[in-house]
Amino acid sequence: MNITISKETKMRFAWVITFVGAAAIISAQQSAPKQFASSADVAAMIAKAKNERKPDQANFIQPLLQAAPYTANLEYRVKGVDSNPNIHEQEAELFYVIEGGGTLTTGGKLKDEKRLNPANRTGTAIEGGTSRNIAKGDFFLVPENTAHGFTDTAGTLVIMSIHLPRGGASK
Repeated sequence: MNITISKETKMRFAWVITFVGAAAIISAQQSAPKQFASSADVAAMIAKAKNERKPDQANFIQPLLQAAPYTANLEYRVKGVDSNPNIHEQEAELFYVIEGGGTLTTGGKLKDEKRLNPANRTGTAIEGGTSRNIAKGDFFLVPENTAHGFTDTAGTLVIMSIHLPRGGASK
């Protein structure tokens, strides 16, 4: 038995294979964990935040590195637009100040507390917390169930944040 395939059918088949291959590559790139970011990558992310942040947007967040269940985010904040403080009930949060400075308040109680989702709460301010000035190069860890918020940004505040789920990585 001899099957003849037309040139047109072969071209369609080639296009389908090309399309499926390209889709697979794009899907793999999007789902693959990003485990390295160069200083040029970070600079590009900061530039993107400067250009795309809306004037009233308190915090422009972009994923920097990812390896489930961890994501390191780049957070970009500006003077005069403070974000609401939060409590993460099931995660600690580790921060590193990449550039700029401001005030970090931890502890105390959230004012006008509201639930964001089953594991996080927010408020309009922190009452009775401890405030400290933070600047480029500072590291700090906020334990789970601890109110925390940033205020009084000096120009800009660019930080890396990592949420650390209770119990660490999945086994």
